[in-house]
Amino acid sequence: MKLLASNLKNNVLHTMETLLQQHGGELIAANEKDLSAFNKDDQALYDRLVVDEKKVAGMIAAVKAVRLQDDPVNKEISSLVLDNGLKVNNRTAPFGTILIIYESRPDVTIEAAVLAFKANNRIFLKGGKEALHSNTFLVELWHKALEKNGLSKDYIQLLNLNREETQAFLKTPPVPLDLIVPRGGERLITFVKQHAQCAVLVSGRGNNFLYVHEDADWEMTLKVALNAKTHKISACNALDKILINAQRPDFEKEVQEIAATLKTNGVVVLVDKALQELVPDAQVISNPQIWKEEFLAMKCCLGAIGSMPDAIQKINDNSGGHSATIMTPNEETALVFMHQVDCAAVYQNASTRFTDGGQMGVGAELAISTDKLHHRGPLGLKQLVTNKYYVFGNGQIRE
Repeated sequence: MKLLASNLKNNVLHTMETLLQQHGGELIAANEKDLSAFNKDDQALYDRLVVDEKKVAGMIAAVKAVRLQDDPVNKEISSLVLDNGLKVNNRTAPFGTILIIYESRPDVTIEAAVLAFKANNRIFLKGGKEALHSNTFLVELWHKALEKNGLSKDYIQLLNLNREETQAFLKTPPVPLDLIVPRGGERLITFVKQHAQCAVLVSGRGNNFLYVHEDADWEMTLKVALNAKTHKISACNALDKILINAQRPDFEKEVQEIAATLKTNGVVVLVDKALQELVPDAQVISNPQIWKEEFLAMKCCLGAIGSMPDAIQKINDNSGGHSATIMTPNEETALVFMHQVDCAAVYQNASTRFTDGGQMGVGAELAISTDKLHHRGPLGLKQLVTNKYYVFGNGQIRE
């Protein structure tokens, strides 16, 4: 793939910022068409779909932030000269062509495209049908920005395909695909893995856990748990499960207090059988599969746990590999938990809501990867490259 000059890529992004400023009202009007046709019963999906003046400002800020970042392509990773005189240079390189599949969020149409383009990739955007008007308008702006700078519209393309058409596209794409990023639930991820002919980087489900250790500060725990659960239920970094160490001195009182606090804030509380007498008006978890479920709703599970090893095991058996928190003042205890819990982000005494590219200093993100290759966690500009070896010789042959 031809490497574009950094200033040319940045000019495209600056043009896009201007276009978003000039046409923000038209974008909001296009989004209103999507909202009017949407079933509001799915509150989390509806929240993701909304584009308002604040969201437009966020899109502009995201494009600007990426424009101001260093170009991640063709950067030296390592360099050495071998005994035989070969010069071996390892440098960052574009993936090539990326496909991202996502639901509802028009801001992904901005963030995914700006990251892919600045990293010198071509991208296909497969947004959900519920955001068709919003996404179509945004991609039209991208095309104007590209063409005003003498570049082909092919760098950023919107796909409007049904399930069968998507399956056919995955099996026989019009151009070779180098990477597919499905942002969605288990069904979408399974579907893509079944039909893809290239690497798939999973942006997995959340289903995040908070473990309350026996020495945790209780007031801090209440504050952190409430924020993680209620701050934004539509986010994959929202909290779904709380495990409380049964050895805590005020265990029974605290279980009742956290259940009452959650309920007061509109959260439906589910409890395991060990807690049903303490919270008699809560739904009892009868199906163990609920512990694996990502809710994306005002719903939360409370469970009793006997020890930290038991908590770690339960988290590793059930979480989506996204984020997990331990509440404890003891850093050594926290580090044991953080080393052993198999998640992309692990926390001590903090809300899971910080698993986000912007919050973690990465900037705009393509996804939160729960895979282990090639990157885990927020997938920002610096992570949206692969590598290539450049080997310079002078007639060397291998004996």
